[in-house]
Amino acid sequence: MTSFFTAPAKQDQTHLASDRKVEDRRPRVVIVGAGFGGLTAARNLAKASVDVTLIDRENHHLFQPLLYQVATAGLSPADIAWPIRRLVRRQKNTRVLLGDVTGVDRARKCVILGDREIGYDILVLATGAAHGYFGNDNWAAYAPGLKAIDDATEIRRRLLLAFERAEMERDPEKHRRLLTIVIVGGGPTGVEMAGAVAELARKALAADFRAIDPGKTHVVLVEAGPRLLASFPEHLSRYAADALARLGVDVRLGCAVTDCDAAGVTLGDETVLAATVIWAAGVKASPAADWLGLEADRAGHVPVGPTLKPPGAEDVFVIGDTALARDAAGAALPGIAPVAKQQGAYVADAIKARAAGKAAPPPFHYRDRGQLATVGRQAAVIVYKSLRIKGRLAWWIWGVAHIYFLISLRNRLLVTTQWLWSYVTFERGARLITGTRARPESDQTDTHTNNAPLSDDGQEAA
Repeated sequence: MTSFFTAPAKQDQTHLASDRKVEDRRPRVVIVGAGFGGLTAARNLAKASVDVTLIDRENHHLFQPLLYQVATAGLSPADIAWPIRRLVRRQKNTRVLLGDVTGVDRARKCVILGDREIGYDILVLATGAAHGYFGNDNWAAYAPGLKAIDDATEIRRRLLLAFERAEMERDPEKHRRLLTIVIVGGGPTGVEMAGAVAELARKALAADFRAIDPGKTHVVLVEAGPRLLASFPEHLSRYAADALARLGVDVRLGCAVTDCDAAGVTLGDETVLAATVIWAAGVKASPAADWLGLEADRAGHVPVGPTLKPPGAEDVFVIGDTALARDAAGAALPGIAPVAKQQGAYVADAIKARAAGKAAPPPFHYRDRGQLATVGRQAAVIVYKSLRIKGRLAWWIWGVAHIYFLISLRNRLLVTTQWLWSYVTFERGARLITGTRARPESDQTDTHTNNAPLSDDGQEAA
């Protein structure tokens, strides 16, 4: 078996005994990020002869493609998220740590987790991406993005509060602003959000208010490019724009946001007053490139080779939205769940082969699973190889596919039941306004205060 460790040629007996102990122990695999890529890698290593440490800043794995439905009150957070510990509870070689990684020391081969250091022999960075505001990070306070459950519940709170405040507002200008919602970005997330927000206002809330008519809500979708869904064929982009127009969405193409503040957004010479602005226009990768001391692309992605390793880093894999990986033709792979899951499975196979002293697998090859986007009720677009589908059939396929990829049977049944009920009644049962009350300072406990430091192998120091 090929050893992960090489001992110096000459050492005293104490050092030789220590080295034998090190060589005898199993390789340590640290996976940072429990998204699609990281979780797939961890679960595929369940029976491998390695010790796995899975680190994430959240305690749950999130099915992000349905996050917009939480933001628009269609689903509850628990319908699309699962505790990480439960997902790997049967894996005796895996432990889970909750924390925020702040750096990597490649020379000492350890991950920095607050005041702790977690040693590794193989490191997998699957840290995903955050919202990208094209250098205008101050816009984040006024235009939240959609990457985590907290983002979704914050957007849901802002949306529902706007209607509640409009019910009591008598000033016509303030009233119009409260019932104006701007979504920035015409990719799949922006298109899906725009359709869902329009249906929330015009269907689910239609009969709930007395002083206002939610059906008159002005939903604006802003896209800087010439068309929506730029990665889809042009005729499907036109279909999506037409479907949104039928829902009453005001689609603005070729309009870049030049400013964003508490009043709304500025599009060139025009200011759109809006109480709610949702950002779906750009992303930036995690600071993994800085951790590794490598040069990233403009969005912060770490360039990786055919084996998903950065240049000169044989003990590090970078996958998912963190990585800039390319196919055989040189095109960048999209930041979607199927890519991350396939990369996670590939990395697990590579680690298992290395631990067993076998040859590494051939270079990573992405098997295209197509692209899907829904455009409100009974409308969707699908691209799969040479296949192009739109309309009601595409919408049903989209729904079946998303239910299939949910992790547990319980969640599949819950989501199916809620979707069927919503389809028949137009009801949205998760219309809860939360997070409006400040928590007392006495309850704001620092969960890291009493943590003991860890040694370089991740064990608690005495």
